Amino acid sequence: MRSRTAGMWWGTAIEAPDPAALARFYAELLGWPLVHEEPGTAIVAPPQGAVYLVFQRAGDYRAPVWPPVDGAQRPMMHFDFQVGDLDTAVADALALGATLGAASPRENVRVLIDPAGHPFCLCLDED
Repeated sequence: MRSRTAGMWWGTAIEAPDPAALARFYAELLGWPLVHEEPGTAIVAPPQGAVYLVFQRAGDYRAPVWPPVDGAQRPMMHFDFQVGDLDTAVADALALGATLGAASPRENVRVLIDPAGHPFCLCLDED
């Protein structure tokens, strides 16, 4: 893309009722530093840079429902994280405050719910 230049950050923004707390959850889960925090916004980025996750306050935030239910807030996006040991990764995420989702799509994937209610997937690296 022509609009991209060296040094630009690219990432996504996630709404949450307490963005700093959710940023700390993902920083611990991923082993990435919390690189910026101000009222209503917190940013987590990998040590090598280039990608980032922004967590922003949403006063009217409604957690999505997993699995989806007609008439309820659907997940609009989710993270997929590749892991080497699925059981250990699930245990680590649970210890940080995640909960296990009610359903997972495949044997090598576990859906978890972060502390703000967003689903995310831990996917076994089967290479």
